[in-house]
Amino acid sequence: MSASPILISLGLILSALLTPVAAQTWTSCNPLNHTDCPTDVALGTNHTYDFTQSSAGSTWNTTAGNVQYSSDTGAAFTIANRGDAPTIQTRFYIFFGEVEVWLKAATGRGIISSIVLESDDLDEIDWEFTGTNTTHGETNYYGKGNTTAAATRAKWHPVNDPQQGFHNYTTRWTNASIQWFIDGAAVRELKYADANGGASFPQTPMNVRLGIWAAGDKRNNNYTIQWAGGETDYSDGPYTMYVKSARITDFTQGKEYKYGDETGSWQSIQVVQGTSKPAQTLSKPPHKTLAQHWAAVSPGAKIAIGVSVSALCLALIAFAALCCVRQRRAGRREREIADMAFEKETREMMAFRAKRGTEGVHEF
Repeated sequence: MSASPILISLGLILSALLTPVAAQTWTSCNPLNHTDCPTDVALGTNHTYDFTQSSAGSTWNTTAGNVQYSSDTGAAFTIANRGDAPTIQTRFYIFFGEVEVWLKAATGRGIISSIVLESDDLDEIDWEFTGTNTTHGETNYYGKGNTTAAATRAKWHPVNDPQQGFHNYTTRWTNASIQWFIDGAAVRELKYADANGGASFPQTPMNVRLGIWAAGDKRNNNYTIQWAGGETDYSDGPYTMYVKSARITDFTQGKEYKYGDETGSWQSIQVVQGTSKPAQTLSKPPHKTLAQHWAAVSPGAKIAIGVSVSALCLALIAFAALCCVRQRRAGRREREIADMAFEKETREMMAFRAKRGTEGVHEF
C-alpha cells in the first residue's frame, strides 16, 4: 500500500517531536562536557564487510540483542519480543567518509530499521525505514544532539518496496556537504552552510550503527508511535531487518582522532598519525578453509598431489598386506611349535602312565 502525501507530511511534522533513532543514539562520554573522554580509534582505511560470508568480526560490537548470520541473507536483526533491539556498532570511527549498506528493511507496524552514523558529541546522520511504509525511506541529521526543528531536517525519498528487497543506501560525508544515495542515485544533499550556518552540521568523528527497534512500543509517547506507523503488535512478529554487506571508507588517514577543545568543530579534531589497530587487523589475510586452500592449488599441482596420494595409498595397502602375510606365517609357525610341544607332552604323559601301570602289576 502506498503512503499518501498527507501521511508523509504528518511523519515530517511528528518527527520534530521525537528523539531520533532512540535505540541506537547515545554516547558514553561527550567530549563537549568532559575533558577525560578517550580518543576515538580510527578506521584509517576502507573495508567491505560481507555478512553472507562471516559475522561482523573483531572490528564490530554487538551492543544490544543477538544478530544471526547466514550465507543467504547476511546479518539478521530480529525483534521477537518486547524489548528486543539488536544492534551492531563499529569499534572504530571515520572522520568524513562514505558508508554503503545493502539492506532489506523489516516489516511490522511501529518497527524501525536504521543506519546511523553517530559521534561522541551526538552529531548524527540517519537512514530510517518504517515497517509499514512500502514506498519511502527517511533521511535526517542532527548536530550536537539538537533535535529542534527536526521537521525541516527529515526528508522522505521514494524507494521501491524496501521491505521486500535489498537496496543500496549510501552516505557520502565531507566537511563541505552530506549526500544520500539510493541504489546509486543521489536523493539529497546538505551543504555545510545550510545546516544552521554549520552549527548543526555533523562534523566530528563517527562510528557506524546498524539496528532495529520498536518505536511503536506502547511505552513510547504517542508522537513516536504515530511517526513509526502505529503501535507494535509483537504477536504478529517476528520482525527482521537484513544486511548483506557494508562498505566503509574513512577519508582521513590516521591512528586515532582526538577532540582538541570543546567547540565540536571539525577544525578542532586532532589526527594522531600512524596505522590504526582496525587497519592492521583488516590488512591481515583471512583464515582459509581446507577447501579454499585446495581451490587455490594449480591443476598441475593437484595432479601431482593426486598421484602422490594414490602411490602412498598403494604403498600403505602393500605394506598392510605384507604385514598380514608375515603375521599369518608367524602365526602358522607358532602353531606348529605349539602342536609339536603338545605332541611331545602327550607322548611323555602316555609313557609315564604306561610305566606306572607296569609298576602296579608287579606289586601284586
